[in-house]
Amino acid sequence: MPESETPAGAMDDVDAVTRAVLTASRLLVAVSARSLAEVEDRVTLRQFRMLVVLSTRGATKLVVLADLLQVAPSTAMRMVDRLIAAGLVDRQTNPDNRRETLLQLTVEGRRTVADVTARRWAEIATIVERLAPQQRATLVEALAAFNEAGGEPPAPAGDDPELHPLGWLLDAASGREA
Repeated sequence: MPESETPAGAMDDVDAVTRAVLTASRLLVAVSARSLAEVEDRVTLRQFRMLVVLSTRGATKLVVLADLLQVAPSTAMRMVDRLIAAGLVDRQTNPDNRRETLLQLTVEGRRTVADVTARRWAEIATIVERLAPQQRATLVEALAAFNEAGGEPPAPAGDDPELHPLGWLLDAASGREA
């Protein structure tokens, strides 16, 4: 059958899967929101995204950070200023180019990212534990295929000693994503 033709009933399957993924997405967004609840008085969702980027990338220039977050540098600067005031981020002079300033997480910033991530992990694990073993296996297979179709690489195992709290493996030598 030519690639452009759709087998009978396939559109219904696409609609059903899309609906199921959107429902799961709603659940995961709710889990994410609840995981942020304990820090929402200090950190907005957008600011938490910034903390996550700094957590995974390490010391970063403001313009790079703004680009990664897809915000204007002035917006990123206001976010950074608030995070510095909250004690979650600090500025330092780039040792390789003293005209540049680098932004990085403080110890409290790293702890905040780790705590939020741990709460998210625990709630998702509780949901997954409610599934029968065969449902878990089917879910892993389906999500692996979904992630591959979306171009998302698999996360390392949860018991990996080099696992970053957000699921990214860090290069031990550089402290950057591998």
